[in-house]
Amino acid sequence: QEKLVESGGGLVQPGGSLVLSCATSRSIITSSTMGWYRQAPGKQRELVAEITQNGNVNYAESAQGRLTISKDSDRNSVDLAIRTLEPEDTAVYYCRASMRTLLRGYDYWGGGRQVSVPS
Repeated sequence: QEKLVESGGGLVQPGGSLVLSCATSRSIITSSTMGWYRQAPGKQRELVAEITQNGNVNYAESAQGRLTISKDSDRNSVDLAIRTLEPEDTAVYYCRASMRTLLRGYDYWGGGRQVSVPS
């Protein structure tokens, strides 16, 4: 059974916006740092934004201003809203849930969602 179920994405015209959602279980979303990563063609996967179990948010420098990560406790999901899309945003976007303590830990990844912004 998949731990993380992503939705959203697709083909979006430059200047448009979209929301990617990552649904999971309540136990995972309340215990994990939830993050969105992206991997552009020919490039390494990189962090876009993450939100900790306490609600602290961290954005990649390239994501400042146009991207917003948020946690929806009712839906047990983490959303990534992207505004003013640019061709450089074209990538596969992945959701990640990670947690580590002295006694246990996990690192789950979603299957990825393609976002394409034509030039």
